[in-house]
Amino acid sequence: MLKKIIIAIDGPAGSGKSTAAKNIAQKLGFTYLDTGAMYRAITFIALRNGIAENIPAVIDMARRINLKLRFENGVTRVFVDDEEVTEQIRTAEVNGKVSDISRIPEVRAELVKIQKRLGDEGNIVAEGRDVTTVVFPNADLKIFLTASIDIRTKRRLKEFQDKNIAITFEEVKANLEKRDRIDSGREISPLKKADDAIELDNSAL
Repeated sequence: MLKKIIIAIDGPAGSGKSTAAKNIAQKLGFTYLDTGAMYRAITFIALRNGIAENIPAVIDMARRINLKLRFENGVTRVFVDDEEVTEQIRTAEVNGKVSDISRIPEVRAELVKIQKRLGDEGNIVAEGRDVTTVVFPNADLKIFLTASIDIRTKRRLKEFQDKNIAITFEEVKANLEKRDRIDSGREISPLKKADDAIELDNSAL
């Protein structure tokens, strides 16, 4: 039996993790795991239910909801309790809150359980903030993907513009800088380069 391969890609917001992971998964015929979409889904539901500031309520919700991802035709479709929330999780409001929600230890613990179960099936390309350090520390290939803050801002701004969302370069940059601080500074599963990960700066790629 051939060995089941796990490829893990970490990096800050806007570094190109999703694009790289999707392309690799499609070329290899692997499963694509967008861990960030899972945290976005939790954040969206918390905001919609008005509990985003109520940590115990968010933790309880994370333990109860049925979260599923489907990668179809190059798009990660996200479902919560059989309701598709694929578009709703990509708003500026969710962007502004997702790092706060994702640093709640109990929320991370619940989602990491799901991610590890998917990894047990093998032949997977996973991307996020802690897939090389926490979720799949024994991955066969680890990449730490990064880019300059201005390049990442331009990329994220274009995503908003393509969806006709009114937001300025300065607002996007401030949001990314905030997320970088939170993601890198949290005590539980911080964003950092694994010792055995290959670092790739794709600012000019």
